[in-house]
Amino acid sequence: MRAIPAIDLREGACVQLVGGSYDAERVRVDDPLDALRHWRGFGFRSFHVVDLDAALGRGSNAQVVTRLTSHEPGLAFTVGGGVRDTARVTALLEGGASGVVVGTRAIEDAGWLAEVTERFPGRVVVAADVRGREVVTRGWTAGSGRTLDQVLAVLEPLALGGLLVTAVHKEGQLEGVDLSLMREVVKRSRHRLYASGGVTTMDDLRALAAAGAYGAVIGMALYTGRLDAREVAREFAE
Repeated sequence: MRAIPAIDLREGACVQLVGGSYDAERVRVDDPLDALRHWRGFGFRSFHVVDLDAALGRGSNAQVVTRLTSHEPGLAFTVGGGVRDTARVTALLEGGASGVVVGTRAIEDAGWLAEVTERFPGRVVVAADVRGREVVTRGWTAGSGRTLDQVLAVLEPLALGGLLVTAVHKEGQLEGVDLSLMREVVKRSRHRLYASGGVTTMDDLRALAAAGAYGAVIGMALYTGRLDAREVAREFAE
């Protein structure tokens, strides 16, 4: 399993929010490239970039995303946040992203998702943001009315690059992961699992690896120093 530092973008900066709430910003790095260089220095080579403003319809950090994905050859970036049309998927992939994360439209428009995964097989990752066991959309602000099991069944036949499953109820809390949720996804889906939400300790990472996760996205615990980045990279960076 690989550990993947999160670079969440808000108003041009790299931030960490508690529970995804704009009113609960705990970390801010004014230049996201500084965050990238910092984590790169420990040996991380894969990164997860999210445009929070685009996800919530509050603006765009597209230029910042381009600066990140074009900064250094050989790094892998999954990029998401407000990706709701094929043109944006195309632009991100052409701009250096290894994979594109689609959430709200992927959940709400199965026909479009089938079309875009056929066009870009293995490069589209679907974000299934889960609160309890309901999949939520629109920057975690709206319930979809669909359970995780229902969403996984629809996604199963598609040529996805993976599933990014975020335990929203754990995000930014530094209280550990929802391991039962991640085990359920591994059991029910053939797609790679990128686990997110609540990663706090090395034991969390080891448990996710044992459960069969392909990757673990880490945010708050790295940025606050709760996790030792050198130790994480030594065990879980590629």
